Amino acid sequence: MSEARGAAGSRTHVAVIGGGVIGVCSASWLLREGFAVTIVEPGEIAGGSSFGNAGCFNPSSVVPMSMPGNLAKVPGWLLDPLGPLSIRWPYLPSIAPWLLRFLQAGSRERVEKQAAALAGLLRDSPGAYRPLVENAGALDLLRRDGHLMVYPTRADFEADAFAWQLRESNGIEYTVLERDALWQLEPTVSRDYQLGVFLPGNGHTVNPQRLVNALADAFLRDGGQIKRARVEGFDLAGDRLSGLRTDAGFLAADRAVVAAGAYSKQFAKQLGDSVPLDTERGYHIIVSSPEARPRLPIMDTSGKFVATPMETGLRLAGTVEFAGLEAAPDWRRARNLLKLGKRLFPSLSETYPEDRLSVWMGFRPSMPDSLPVIGYSRRVRDVVYAFGHGHVGMAAGATTGHLVTDLIAGKPPRVPIEAFSPRRFG
Repeated sequence: MSEARGAAGSRTHVAVIGGGVIGVCSASWLLREGFAVTIVEPGEIAGGSSFGNAGCFNPSSVVPMSMPGNLAKVPGWLLDPLGPLSIRWPYLPSIAPWLLRFLQAGSRERVEKQAAALAGLLRDSPGAYRPLVENAGALDLLRRDGHLMVYPTRADFEADAFAWQLRESNGIEYTVLERDALWQLEPTVSRDYQLGVFLPGNGHTVNPQRLVNALADAFLRDGGQIKRARVEGFDLAGDRLSGLRTDAGFLAADRAVVAAGAYSKQFAKQLGDSVPLDTERGYHIIVSSPEARPRLPIMDTSGKFVATPMETGLRLAGTVEFAGLEAAPDWRRARNLLKLGKRLFPSLSETYPEDRLSVWMGFRPSMPDSLPVIGYSRRVRDVVYAFGHGHVGMAAGATTGHLVTDLIAGKPPRVPIEAFSPRRFG
């Protein structure tokens, strides 16, 4: 009997909590496996981080956020509200336990293991998406032009040696370009950046929101359902799931996937799993009709942001702010990205009329060891977790959806997932 069939032969019904890239990819693969699938989402599909991210599919993103030497940087994080990583003082008591785990995760031995786990999850990220994107008729939204990381000097690049060692040991190919070679590849980059690293295996989308919506539209066309509702809890019958309680009534389901991003912690807690999930607040600013339009995404390693050419203009995205889910956005952080962008691309204007700019803030669901949570819940194996992807949600979406489908179907995961266990923190 197919795993997508129940005891009486009816199709097993899976409810996917969350309409971001992880939820939509999971739902799409589950549907292709033969399950009956409903996405449960209270807002718009791709309305959260899947709307505002840098749009990159990067197998090279194997370097964890916490690295050796981070402890010395904590005072700067507390003192600079516009720095690449900042912590709002009122949120410090709440984030302190997470921050301690974050610093502990940064030992050399742990970082090497985390990088290896991420390498398996991110391998051929653009290729992992292709079957879903092709089925959705949205190949025009994908690019595989590579990715560029730029440094002001060779000394800055050499200071990043451990990160490049991690990439190289995990099979990431790259080419170092200095001065004229860098500027020939990407003429828009300032001559103040004298070294670049080209990563040919990376890709991007020119519109992450439109891409995820195209996948969701194909999911509906192929027989999936989307329910506009807010999940409040799970109904269990012994050690089995019977359905979800929502603000729109009861939804019967045989299995469930928790892919609610930064809001997933509450669901894990209901099922007996205490996971140290917090939110990194990320910002972006978009310049429409920009004077500088690079042909591929560029990460400025000094400013810790990514400039991505998109349909809507030049998106400058990045930075990390710890302030929780409730505090108001600090729009200075988005505006500061434009200043950093001007440093990277001298041809950008000093100022812009407001109708050429748009700003955004969203919540990255982040774990202190930079590894997502993928696995069965403690209480019932009918519920699978898929959240906490931090900076690699877009890159890992298609493969995470495959892994969710493997777990729901009772198959061996196609990628090792022990490092992503919900119970790795106790």
